[in-house]
Parts: sequence; C-alpha cells; structure tokens
Amino acid sequence: MARITVEDCLEKVGDDNRFSLIHLAVERIRQHRNGEPFLTAGKNKEVVMTLREIAAGEVTFANIHDLPQQRKAEAAALEVESSENEE
Repeated sequence: MARITVEDCLEKVGDDNRFSLIHLAVERIRQHRNGEPFLTAGKNKEVVMTLREIAAGEVTFANIHDLPQQRKAEAAALEVESSENEE
C-alpha cells in the first residue's frame, strides 16, 4: 500500500490545520485502545492505521463519536441475522 502523508489527511480534515488533524487522530487512537476495531485493513502501527482511516475519509470530526455506536449496531444486526439463519 502506498505511503500515507500528512497532506493526504489534511485534505480530508478540511481546514489545513495540523493541530486539528492531531486532535482527530488522538481521539481515534483512544477509541482503538478502548477496543474499537480499525476500519481499514493492514498490519501497521496504530498511528499509521489511524491516519489511513482519516485519509480514506472514514473518520471525520462529524462521525468520530458515532463510530463506536455504529459498530455496536452493526454487530447486533449481524447477530440477529446469524440467529435467523440458524433457525
């Protein structure tokens, strides 16, 4: 996979402010350390994986706090679907 750059991430953050990018990345890393899975595949360090999520547009200031709830809802939906398939 191609190298991730700060410029790629700044384009997604929108305000060309590295300070804002750092705050977004730190919040997402906290979520990872609390058990939230990564949204992108790979085997890099958590900082690199987090920056990849931001550069891909999957993590933004608008959805950063909704991501854990979305994951729980998706897991619950999969659980219901699998239990329906077993019957």
